[in-house]
Amino acid sequence: MSGQIDLLLVTPPSRAVVYQELSKDYAAIEPPVWSLLIAEHIRRLGWSVAVLDAEALGLSYDETARRIAAADARLNAFMIYGQQPSASTQCMPAAVLTAKATARLTDRPCIALGTHPSALPALTLDETTFDYVCQGEGPTTIAQLLEHLSGRRSIESVAGLWWRRDGAPVSNGWAPKIKDLDQALPTQAWDLVDMSLYRAHNWQSFGAPHRRQPYLSIQTSLGCPYACSFCCINAPFGGNGIRYWSPDAIVAQIDHVVARYGVQMIKIPDEMFVLNKRHVLGICDRLIERGYDLNIWAYARIDTIQREFLDKLRAAGFRWLGLGIESASGYVRDGVEKGRFDNAAITSVVRQVQDAGIHVSSNFIFGLPDDTMDSMQETLDFALDLNTEWANFYAAMAYPGSKLHQVATERGWLLPESPGGPGWIGYSQHAFETLPLPTEHLSAMQVLEFRDAAFQAYYSNPAYLALVDKKFGPETGAHIKQMTDITLRRRHHEDPAYYDRLLGAQAVRHPHPAA
Repeated sequence: MSGQIDLLLVTPPSRAVVYQELSKDYAAIEPPVWSLLIAEHIRRLGWSVAVLDAEALGLSYDETARRIAAADARLNAFMIYGQQPSASTQCMPAAVLTAKATARLTDRPCIALGTHPSALPALTLDETTFDYVCQGEGPTTIAQLLEHLSGRRSIESVAGLWWRRDGAPVSNGWAPKIKDLDQALPTQAWDLVDMSLYRAHNWQSFGAPHRRQPYLSIQTSLGCPYACSFCCINAPFGGNGIRYWSPDAIVAQIDHVVARYGVQMIKIPDEMFVLNKRHVLGICDRLIERGYDLNIWAYARIDTIQREFLDKLRAAGFRWLGLGIESASGYVRDGVEKGRFDNAAITSVVRQVQDAGIHVSSNFIFGLPDDTMDSMQETLDFALDLNTEWANFYAAMAYPGSKLHQVATERGWLLPESPGGPGWIGYSQHAFETLPLPTEHLSAMQVLEFRDAAFQAYYSNPAYLALVDKKFGPETGAHIKQMTDITLRRRHHEDPAYYDRLLGAQAVRHPHPAA
């Protein structure tokens, strides 16, 4: 990578800090989907583009900065996204440190894009060395900013841009949403990265670990029509709603990566894939015609799965569905506007999915605003009873861009970015300094302790290990046991007074009545 180019899209290296020891063999190395979509969009407009995925390359902050300086791009775009929709904020520390190191080596302008910068654009400008912040999707903003930097457009006319005038943040307002995704973002620029670097999550390849690579993600829609209070997915899109690529456009991309790269492992990172019947069945029918040997996973909701979907999904190559169950308590689910369905309905849907030959990755959240120790135990017991092929356990976070973050900020609750707090890395579920929300009844550390104990309880449960052994073989069971031998470092374990000091040093209104 040498000589001036117009645009360099950068994925800063954050995986080791975000996932600790789990990053080495258990977490995915995700392709930079949004970088590659924007790269293809920009180069079709005639600009020269390169991609630097420091995460996949295993670079340090300084090594990344040196490569950015050597590229000498007209514009450096830092893509601040995580492995799932709420994970942008946890990548901010790596982006900030890399940008600082870059600023010491080059004066080429840098812009921040992603869910977190879009949710907090003024703050991102104020607390970082970034010259610009994009609020919104990005393709239009990047294209117009390149026109400005080449002298063909005023900075005030760059839609979706935040910038500084006399040191103060200035907003140009949102860019219009892209209406025709097929035309504007027809495919990803996979040729700009080394596709051999990417690997699927460990669970997606249960029973066949040799198939974990090559791996890629294909976005089939943007946004989500729902409004769960803990979710920040719509922060870059300026409100609820969903737009789709056509089934033909999606399957054309799959045709290409199967033929060119031999891909079998595919992730669909849409917040809600199993929703629109015409969209889902249109993609499935086309894949069934081709007869590929694929292993695809996607997200769904309990209340959007229909029996007619399942056989088609299985025949098309869908092997996993991620289901957001969140809590076993209907009262707790109502409190975060998750939807009205009871545990019997959840169990019925999970069994329908499994009976169709599709594995379930269930998702649970501990520490939602109305949670008690009893309701969290109820959720863990329900997870153990469901005994799905994989389960994710999260501590509730008020992610920037979510309704919950707005409430927490207005009420003065202790957040990771509060003075004296750990900063944005506190939003990482697996980080050393993670700092979840307290509830009306529990402290943040009680929630975190429960979450970590629940993870161990689930993956050491004899019924789960028997399920894994039966469905995937003894090699997968051994892999699970190795995973549970890893103990995540937590700051409050090594510094027991840490959380109390945070509370005592700040004038925060804490929802925990004993704090």
